[in-house]
This record gives sequence, C-alpha cells and structure tokens, in this order.
Amino acid sequence: MGSAVTHAPATEGPVRDSGPRHGPVASPHPVAPKRRGHRENLAGYLFMSPWIAGFLLLTAGPMAASLYFAFTDYNLFDAPRWIGLDNFSEMFADPRWRHSVRVTLWYVVVGTPIKLVAALAVALLLAQKRRGQAFYRAAFYAPSLIGASVSVAIVWKAIFSDDAIVDRTQKIFGIGAGGWTGDPDLIIYSLVALTVWQFGAPMVIFLAGLKQVPRELYEAADVDGAGRVRQFWNITLPMISPVLFFNVLLETIHSFQIFSSAYIVGGGAGGNACGPADGTMVYTCYLYVQGFENSRMGLASAMAWMLLVAVALVTAVLFWSQKRWVHYEEGGR
Repeated sequence: MGSAVTHAPATEGPVRDSGPRHGPVASPHPVAPKRRGHRENLAGYLFMSPWIAGFLLLTAGPMAASLYFAFTDYNLFDAPRWIGLDNFSEMFADPRWRHSVRVTLWYVVVGTPIKLVAALAVALLLAQKRRGQAFYRAAFYAPSLIGASVSVAIVWKAIFSDDAIVDRTQKIFGIGAGGWTGDPDLIIYSLVALTVWQFGAPMVIFLAGLKQVPRELYEAADVDGAGRVRQFWNITLPMISPVLFFNVLLETIHSFQIFSSAYIVGGGAGGNACGPADGTMVYTCYLYVQGFENSRMGLASAMAWMLLVAVALVTAVLFWSQKRWVHYEEGGR
C-alpha cells in the first residue's frame, strides 16, 4: 500500500505573517487626545473668566494704581504728579498718623484677645449636650452676621450716648461717667464692646475644633484624677491649638481693618469724623479722612500700603510663633 499524502487546506487571499510585530502601533487618530485636552482647558478658562476679570479689574488693577499713586501728589481732580517718597516722609512726621497707629494697636491688642476668650468660653458651654443647643448656637452666631452693618453701628452709638441705657445703668450703681460716645477716653471701649459682641464666627470655629478632641483623653485624665482646669490646660488647649491659631490670625487681620463701626460711632463726616478728640481715630479712619475728606489720594495710598506691609509683618510673626505653641495631630509643631 502506498503512503497517504495529506495536503494542507488552501487559504484564500495573501498569506499574512502571524509573527510578532516590532515598534509602536500607530493610532488611527493621534491628534484626538491633544484636541480633547485643549477643549477641556478652554472650558476651564471659560468658567474661570469671570473671576479672572474681576481679579484683574477690581483687585490687581486698583492695587497697581494705588502703588503708583503712593509716590505722587494726587487729589482726584488733577493729574497725579510724581513726588517720590514725600508722602511717606510726611506720613511718618504727622502726629495724627502716629496717634492713629497707637489707637489701632491698642484696639487690636485689647479687643482681639477679649473677643477670642469670649468665643472660646461660649463654645465650651455649647459643646456640652443640652436642650435647645441649636437655638443657642444660632442666637450667639447672629451678631456676627449683622454686627458690621451701619445700622447696628448707629444703634450702638445710641446705646452708649448720653442719658441712654448704658448711662442710666451706670447711674444706678453710682457711676456718673456719662455717655461713652462723647468721652474721648471711653469711646474706644464702646468699639471694643461692639467687636466682642460679634464673637459668633470664632465661636463656631472653636466649637468645631472642640468636637474633634477625642473623648478618651478626658476619660484617661479623669482616671488620673485631673480636674477640669488641668484638663483644659493640658488637653483642650493643645488639641485645639491649630484652631486657636487660625482664629487669632483671622481676628487680628480683621481688627487692623476696622472702619465702619469706628467711623459711625465716632460721628461720621465732619470735624470729628473719627470721634471726639480723635478718640476713635483708627488707622483706616484717618486714611479715609486724608483720601476722601482732604482729597489727598496720594497720601492715602501711601498709608494703605503701609497698612498692608504692617499686616503682612504681623502675619509672618504669627506664622513664625506657631512653631512654639501650635500642636498638630502627628506630633509636630
């Protein structure tokens, strides 16, 4: 018998190499991902364009203009005239400017700590579970929403004026000090009372920080026999120190920027725009007087940039000091 011969089945079409190919496989549309990325970037810039336009027109542009005006003699009516550092020299030699710096520093050093202490004290009370807690939180927070308005400043001025509720209350206790708003030595205390009354915003932040303190730490302190005061100094304050630093930084900056309440309580437009005998002559109030009442916008711009530098320096000092007293969860400072 002859051997059977088998034949491979015939294949139609050209024979293709089934071996591995070398080199990258070309994409049918290599430009598509780039076009998609460009479209996404364009859409992002389109959504950001209102903010960018607002920043350039309302923030960056006026800042650049005020920096130029700080070195010019500009009265809002005539073209600015370059005078170099004369505005700064006049500013440093002005006794009213130095008085405004002292009043502002006094307000920041006295008002800010009292406000933060009040906010922390109320936050400690509201951190405990009690009936009507939501109502109390809203009630204490409300002054922060309306406290900076002109209407509240007008009411506050009326409360501390002669023969008003504060004056009558003082007379009940035999204190004949009179109205605070008419006394150059007492009117600044009415501003401090107003800012302390607006402790709602830092209170809410403190309350959020207190909620993050582990209860196990207090339970362990109770077992060790630590009292409430020792628990506050050794547990509560270190654990909420980042929140405390945030509130100190924010409220300090806000205190440097006080204007509306000082201007309204002090008397508004006129010869005593910043209080009797310049009792409420905070920095921004004197800046307003020079810029808009005396039409010296060049000098006002120089004062504004000095305030910006001062706030930046205070902020830098606070950030430097946080290494010594701010404790974070990972153990660093």
